[in-house]
Amino acid sequence: MSPTTPVGPTGPTGPAGTTSLTQPADLAPGNPPAGGGGPLARLTAAVGSGIARVTDNALGPYQSAIVRIGFAGTWLLFLLREFPHRRELYGPDGPWSWDLAQELIANNGAFTTLMWSDGMVWFEIVYAVAVLSSLMLLLGWRTRTASVLFMVGVLSLQNRSVFMGDGGDNVIHLMAIYLVFLRCGQVWSLDARRERRTRERPAREGLGAAAGPERPDAAHADRVGPLLWCALGFVLLVATFGGLVPGGFAGGWLTIFWGLWVVHGAWWAVHRIESDVRPRVLLDIVANLAHNAALVVIMAEACLIYATAGWYKIQGSRWQDGTAVYYPLHLDYFSPWPALSDLMTSSGTMVMLVTYGTVIAQVAFPFTLFNRRVKNVLLAVMMTEHAAIALVLGLPFFSLAMIAADAVFLPTSFLKRLGGWAARARDGVVRRVPLGRGRGGSEGSGQGAPPPEKETAEQAHVGFTA
Repeated sequence: MSPTTPVGPTGPTGPAGTTSLTQPADLAPGNPPAGGGGPLARLTAAVGSGIARVTDNALGPYQSAIVRIGFAGTWLLFLLREFPHRRELYGPDGPWSWDLAQELIANNGAFTTLMWSDGMVWFEIVYAVAVLSSLMLLLGWRTRTASVLFMVGVLSLQNRSVFMGDGGDNVIHLMAIYLVFLRCGQVWSLDARRERRTRERPAREGLGAAAGPERPDAAHADRVGPLLWCALGFVLLVATFGGLVPGGFAGGWLTIFWGLWVVHGAWWAVHRIESDVRPRVLLDIVANLAHNAALVVIMAEACLIYATAGWYKIQGSRWQDGTAVYYPLHLDYFSPWPALSDLMTSSGTMVMLVTYGTVIAQVAFPFTLFNRRVKNVLLAVMMTEHAAIALVLGLPFFSLAMIAADAVFLPTSFLKRLGGWAARARDGVVRRVPLGRGRGGSEGSGQGAPPPEKETAEQAHVGFTA
């Protein structure tokens, strides 16, 4: 719902593409006040540094990008895998009829566009939009718009048939809402590439420094963003006057959607004001606060999932005697590879170690986040466990959703190396694809990995010393 999807302001920028007010050297974050001071002065300096950190920067750009890619990719793969069965899962041919869904939604106030019509054509349109928005978010194209459409697609399908999901669907349901508030297109996105090319255009076109920072934007004005904003505004207007969105304006879904539409329009307008930088600074501060708060909520959600699962397991008698893992491995529904399940359960010691190890890892995970090394080791264990669940129990999308949630705790250094490996692999594929002479000559310099982005020391880690 955004006219444009800038990953940074068009004015004076600070780290990670955020606008920052110029500060005197002695008042910069991290510098103690002149003349030293007592505990109160140090406390004031620490509080000021913390406030500057969460307002001047959208923290964890790589973590938020990998979360975006993980959940968008998981939902996209699920929709494509279930494409032949989509009408039985969420459509008019499903066991949970349209009338039953309408009765349930009338009581709980859930949002789904599939309640706007019970026709097959409308269902196919909603499903196609869900697939398209997942792809847009995965690639990072118009990330702000894509994140809102992604949330609408997830809520529409899952709330239509509430009994068709599992734990992984619940995680995707929650994260789809949180992603709307993240600035998750700062890196590893088509938006970031477009922003970088916009900054580099004056040099390529020989405009030089005399062209000014605003001239490239004016000369190459974005047209796709305003068209998307107007089109989605029209749809929202029709839905509002048609009484299709439950909850009304008093804190309901209409408030959320119209608020997002207005805020994104204001963002586009303010970033084209050349005479005054203060509105841009204010919007950047608000956007950074929303991003950082959402990032903390995602981390807390992952910790809550593991802590709740671990403590509930402790209360179960099968988990206490170390045999709980044995039983799901011998259920036909969770045994895609019976021979592998038999091999894993052939040793009682192995079953006991996996059972107790699962409980210990889940209970201990939230407490290890304050120690970076221990956290990284346990994080690798948790991701390996989910990969094993995907293979042995046949739950690939549940495992992918949990791995995507765990990715918010990955170290920035590892994610940068991962991005470098992906860039080199992409370049290797590009070199093997035959290109025309004109295209190869003009784009040759742009096929390599993007130049390293500047980061502050605060951006090197996110959350609990991640």
